[in-house]
Amino acid sequence: MNALTKSGAFELSVEGMTCASCVGRVERALKKVPGVQEAVVNLATEKASLKVDDPASAAAVLPLAVAAIEKAGYAVPAQSVDLQVDGMSCASCVGRVERALAKVPGVQSAVVNLATERASVRLQGDTDVGMLIAAIEKAGYEARPVEQQAAATGEDAMARRQAAERAALKRSLVFAAAFALPVFLLEMGGHMLPAFHHWIAASIGTQNSWYLQFALTTVVLFGPGRRFFAKGVPALLRGAPDMNSLVAVGTSAAFAYSVVATFAPQWLPEGTVNVYYEAAAVIVALILLGRFLEARAKGNTSEAIRRLVQLQAKTARVRRGGLVQELDIAQVRAGDVIEVRPGERIAVDGEVVEGSSFVDESMISGEPVPVEKSVGTEVVGGTVNQNGALAFKATKVGADTLLAQIIRMVEQAQSSKLPIQALVDKITMWFVPAVMAAALFTFGVWLVWGPSPALSFALVNAVAVLIIACPCAMGLATPTSIMVGTGRAAQMGVLLRQGQALQQLKDAQVVAVDKTGTLTKGRPELTDLLLAQGLERAAVLARVAAVEDRSEHPIARAIVDAARAEGLAIPAVQSFESVTGFGVRAMVDGARVEIGADRFMRELGLSVEGFAGAAARLGDEGKTPLYAAVDGQLAAMIAVADPIKPTTRAAIDALHGLGLKVAMITGDNRHTAQAIARQLGIDEVVAEVLPGGKVDAVKRLKAEHGTLAYVGDGINDAPALAEADVGIAIGTGTDIAIEAADVVLMSGDLGGVPKAIALSKATMQNIGQNLFWAFAYNVALIPVAAGVLYPVNGTLLSPVFAAGAMALSSVFVLSNALRLKRFKP
Repeated sequence: MNALTKSGAFELSVEGMTCASCVGRVERALKKVPGVQEAVVNLATEKASLKVDDPASAAAVLPLAVAAIEKAGYAVPAQSVDLQVDGMSCASCVGRVERALAKVPGVQSAVVNLATERASVRLQGDTDVGMLIAAIEKAGYEARPVEQQAAATGEDAMARRQAAERAALKRSLVFAAAFALPVFLLEMGGHMLPAFHHWIAASIGTQNSWYLQFALTTVVLFGPGRRFFAKGVPALLRGAPDMNSLVAVGTSAAFAYSVVATFAPQWLPEGTVNVYYEAAAVIVALILLGRFLEARAKGNTSEAIRRLVQLQAKTARVRRGGLVQELDIAQVRAGDVIEVRPGERIAVDGEVVEGSSFVDESMISGEPVPVEKSVGTEVVGGTVNQNGALAFKATKVGADTLLAQIIRMVEQAQSSKLPIQALVDKITMWFVPAVMAAALFTFGVWLVWGPSPALSFALVNAVAVLIIACPCAMGLATPTSIMVGTGRAAQMGVLLRQGQALQQLKDAQVVAVDKTGTLTKGRPELTDLLLAQGLERAAVLARVAAVEDRSEHPIARAIVDAARAEGLAIPAVQSFESVTGFGVRAMVDGARVEIGADRFMRELGLSVEGFAGAAARLGDEGKTPLYAAVDGQLAAMIAVADPIKPTTRAAIDALHGLGLKVAMITGDNRHTAQAIARQLGIDEVVAEVLPGGKVDAVKRLKAEHGTLAYVGDGINDAPALAEADVGIAIGTGTDIAIEAADVVLMSGDLGGVPKAIALSKATMQNIGQNLFWAFAYNVALIPVAAGVLYPVNGTLLSPVFAAGAMALSSVFVLSNALRLKRFKP
């Protein structure tokens, strides 16, 4: 990637150019942009190279150049970059990184997630990733590009990094606790037990006790506690304090005051000589405990991704050069033939070329029933072969497999930011500076109006305010719930391609569904075969199928498929004839077979009155009956239809149970649509519409009912999926429909819709609980830490207890989010 340089030259990718006149058009448009000195466009590379008059104005020129290209009728493609960001500890860090990235020329948007520790940056123009990393480092954090190997090869770098972080925190915690505990016992033990205080004074002496506490606390602060100073002090000096700054200032104040009291007590007013080593040491230990518990819980929130990665096979048995070789999964190429034994995991996506078996596809669809596989059927990488041996040809490998795409979808959804997060961001941007101001105010009030020793009271309460007000819980409240919620959805076969869909689904008032392939199976099947008295099903069906086998009509294919599914031998046919406007006839095993509508039977002089009652029933179900005659005698009535999926009625009942209206939008004829709607209890029907009409119907339903979710599976559903507030694609449908949707149901089962909506409601409720706790906790306890209750009942909050409460708030938020892992719709 080429970037903006110090000379003010930069490049833009340009899409849509086809000839030299396009080049001239783009160049002319760019030269009109204020500040552009030179513009050269290359058709072969599809790049525009620009040079500006003033290098300092290059950042301002970039968006103007992009707008000029787009106005000329061409496009500057946006690209996305994911960065791993280390060193963030609270919500204020998130805002700081986002603001730093937004200032980089070419950045359209930047979303930072504290739980995943990632920044998703959308760029317009060829901005160098190095500039993004430099901006983050300038803000006081570390960054590096996210490796995409996890999805392609099964390596889980994030899990390894999280494990290393937990191990380092555990070592620091044990070290800090070992040195802080004696300090706590020496100081607080004397306060709680007068006899212990007298024993210390008589044995080692109070002054020697202070010397010992000084030594132990120094080890804690400049050993495990060094991390808070290394990050907090530079942030403070930059005028952008974070949670580390609060801890660094709080512990430094307590430690410095204690050092003066120990070594230069004459500098302090009479009656204020006291030490607070235990506050400094124990605060560090408790905050490390909170961070360790937080890191453990964070690891659990990303468990869904880890499980998906672990589903990928590590090796595959590939046929090459007449031999079967066991190769690393990264060496498998499209077109390779791969062997799979019973109980093994299928390596990549492919098509079966040998053998038959049942395959457990629950990791994709959420459905526990194994699926039969035979020659010609597709298999998905990561699924488990059951009892038979298979050989299949690889069609998609590496990052192109369905499992790799699912992992990317889940990662994108987990990294997204919900609209509700905007409010949190606005508050946390000013929160840490406001807390430091509150601590200073607390110190001043106690120093001026507090009881004796005023300086000691002022110091203790100011430190308590600094420590208790950490915004960690605020920063984790939303992203952890999103991570766990989207991960749980993936386990249920519901893929949320956009995290925002979680929030919007909760507000859905109406669910609009396509009919074919969504409510129904999407392919005609023989649904009814009613026989005249004295005839056998097998004989009649075999003869009818023999005649229909000469036709390629979908209804004919359905009858032939039904006969073959029942294991019937289809006899030979002689003298096949199509009777225009009526039906078909042929000789089968010496018998004349005629098939057509009721008017064909009347033309043959046959009465269909015997089937009148059944024909009326089929008509109510939206089916059109056909009749078959053998040797001039009425033999059977046949109905072929696109059958309703067996799970559809239960899914619609579940949607009604959630208080939603259900509408069907279909291009099918009104009579069939109304019949299906009656069977399923659908509230509203829009029939006989073209794809554009589906969009109009979606707009009308949104205007009448409110937030709308649309469910479809075909190419003609893509516009309606895009127009809906939430587009839900059936995963067995077309790629175009899936790309246009916000949610994908991998099972092809409408039952995923009420599951997704119920999970959305549960996740948003969980986020609400987290935010309430995080905000209410700070609003309630900052005044308590400042000592507002002291005039009422003498209550003061020790900095040690403040540190414990602060750690508890983050752990509570994470633990509450993890409850979603057990969600059952």
